[in-house]
Amino acid sequence: MIRESRRRPRTTRGETLAAYGFLSPTFILLGLFVLLPMAGAFVISFQRTNGFGAGTFAGLANYDTLIRDTLFWRSALNTVLFTMLVTPLSMALGLCIAVLLNSVLPARGVFRSILIIPMAVSGIATALIATLIFDENSGILDKLLRFLGLPDVNWQSGGAAAFVSVVLVTLWWRVGFNMLIYLAGLQGIGEDVHEAARLDGASGFQRFRYITVPLVGPSTFFLLIMNVIYSFQIFDIIFVLTGGGPRNATSVLVTYAYDTGFVTRDQGYAAAIGMVLLLIMLGFTAIQWRTNKSRDLTG
Repeated sequence: MIRESRRRPRTTRGETLAAYGFLSPTFILLGLFVLLPMAGAFVISFQRTNGFGAGTFAGLANYDTLIRDTLFWRSALNTVLFTMLVTPLSMALGLCIAVLLNSVLPARGVFRSILIIPMAVSGIATALIATLIFDENSGILDKLLRFLGLPDVNWQSGGAAAFVSVVLVTLWWRVGFNMLIYLAGLQGIGEDVHEAARLDGASGFQRFRYITVPLVGPSTFFLLIMNVIYSFQIFDIIFVLTGGGPRNATSVLVTYAYDTGFVTRDQGYAAAIGMVLLLIMLGFTAIQWRTNKSRDLTG
């Protein structure tokens, strides 16, 4: 017994070293391409820069300017509104489609492939495809509206219409991912659970509300975090489709930080915007992790 107890620490130590050996490439890449640039942005956020030469230390001047910047608050409001629209809609659509594809729907494989295709396309390519649909002069959608005798929509020059176009394109791009995660969660639920509820007289909606939704809680928790983080970091679709316009109607925090850092060339102020965005994401994730109990369930 004594000899066995003495051997176990050596085995455990060896397994720990092996684990760190396998994880070390990931840690190195994470440090070089995430943590190191993040630390650099944190330092730059306290500097006054003009795009040329080294910056000068300015203390909290960038953050003080940020508080009084109306365009920053406009971009922050657009980001929050975009998140509040895209996150619940994409998750609800993803769950409903996953339920249909998990049933005896004919040609499920075909529909599943069609919905997953946007995941294989980059955000830039998706936005380029969307410009063919929402272009005011030669877009497919306005041509269809004219054919039906309906008035044109100013998808690019109208603020509300431009914002709606960004939301619609993002939904088309994100629903497939949500559907795939929910479908994996649904396939882990035993059919006997639904059969027992059916025998007890539960309707289809009651089974969905009281069985399906709670049992996919871990998937919902994961998707909520991922969708909120993605929505706050949205850039490529807006950059290509509207450029943040018209009149900053679709400007979000990331596009505003990009314009500040690469157009105005005030990298210090852009880094301050990035730090605020990072704090928002960390705070949201921490709150969700502490308050959401469904992450401990096994779907």
